[in-house]
Amino acid sequence: MPGLAALVAAVSILGVAAAQSDEPLKIRIGWAVAPAQLTPILFEHPGLARHLGTSYTLEPTRFAGSSVALQALAAGELDLTPMTFNVLGPAILSAGLTDLRIVADEVRDGVEGYDTNRYMVAKDGGIAKIEDLKGKIVATNGLGGGQDIFMRVMLRKHKLEYPGDFTIVEAQFPNMKALLADKKVDLIVGVKPFTMDPGLQAIAQDLFTQREAVGMTDFLFLTARTGFIAKNRAALVDFFEDDIRATRWYIDPANHDAAIAIVAAFLKMPPERLGWVFTHNDLYRDPALHPDPAAIQKNVDMLQDFGFIKEHIDVTQHSDLTIVEDAAKRLK
Repeated sequence: MPGLAALVAAVSILGVAAAQSDEPLKIRIGWAVAPAQLTPILFEHPGLARHLGTSYTLEPTRFAGSSVALQALAAGELDLTPMTFNVLGPAILSAGLTDLRIVADEVRDGVEGYDTNRYMVAKDGGIAKIEDLKGKIVATNGLGGGQDIFMRVMLRKHKLEYPGDFTIVEAQFPNMKALLADKKVDLIVGVKPFTMDPGLQAIAQDLFTQREAVGMTDFLFLTARTGFIAKNRAALVDFFEDDIRATRWYIDPANHDAAIAIVAAFLKMPPERLGWVFTHNDLYRDPALHPDPAAIQKNVDMLQDFGFIKEHIDVTQHSDLTIVEDAAKRLK
């Protein structure tokens, strides 16, 4: 009976479609360095991810820096992308991602009472002040990335301009120490956990800090595109509920030893070298994952003042904080 066969086939197709719609949302999320970013270890402690595997699954992908992650977002290869304020402007003005929205916070640098990233030179390198970098080679983790722009802002304050006055090379954070030790570069970016390496501490010293360069920065925040948000908002609220729960677990002093054990296993480092993690000697994490739009706006305006972007960007028009706000309400 052709009619019955067609009906059975149609019902089967509808059943498959319904099953597919009930599948958890796969959230492709980028990260660059841990434990500053908790992404790759976020749910290592049992019981933190109440919705994982039900409404969403998580697919973390490591990138060298926020500018590279932006390219992946633009290409449709990421759903949640970590970003610094300096990348936000080019993303909107140059890459055409006008639908980009800030949705959650990751870490802030330079918050009073917490740590800051460092720009380091060799103790025997003959560089005592920023002006001594004229004609020298500096290393950043990615051209156009956060640390790159922060460094350029500081050097510009001291009348040094790129490319005329210094050379920039790109290097991943784990390779910075070797480049400085071998005198292949004259300045490196120092971020934890690498700045806690006794070998680096023996040969290097701070020339300036990120706080000195640009003040307090809402350094890393997560972004998504409006289409993805609108289609998957319920699953995103579930994810950020779990994310907030996990973040609070990690930063709770009562869980410090267990949290350090997770970080040590991931980084393959002795736990005794990681006692600073999740303390005031670390970067600041907001326990509700709520970004600081005013701080981001200040830094974006600074980029316009320095000529890194040509147009004003209203950060509030490119933010959707309702997702983390709704997620945080569940945990009160």
